[in-house]
Amino acid sequence: MELIDANILIRFLVCDHKQKAEKCRQLLTSAVESRQRLYVSDLTLAEVVWVLEKVYKCRRPDIHLKIEAILNTPNLVFQNKELMAEAAILYDAHNVDFIDAYHAALLTKLGIKEIYSYDKDFDRLAGVIRKEP
Repeated sequence: MELIDANILIRFLVCDHKQKAEKCRQLLTSAVESRQRLYVSDLTLAEVVWVLEKVYKCRRPDIHLKIEAILNTPNLVFQNKELMAEAAILYDAHNVDFIDAYHAALLTKLGIKEIYSYDKDFDRLAGVIRKEP
């Protein structure tokens, strides 16, 4: 198994460089056909979201669909698949930063209700109590 970096997923998703996109497609096809397993870290997916949003100006619903597609790709192994899926839902549904959505999903997973933060994004997320120090 090898680790896959965000730029590989981005090249595949946006096809902005034809030759690189094709090589990335071949790599992912190899995974789908069970010839190779690829590991995707949480930070990799967070970077994919950030680049799609900030560099490629993709809309949240489109980013959400792309993240779901990645998460549902056979033989990609994820650090926290369910957590990332929930973060993608919260990110899209509540118009919050992806990292804030990730932290809200992590709070739920850990059974924690409160977070210390000055970031008011958390005020839009049900079940999260934001506290300021």
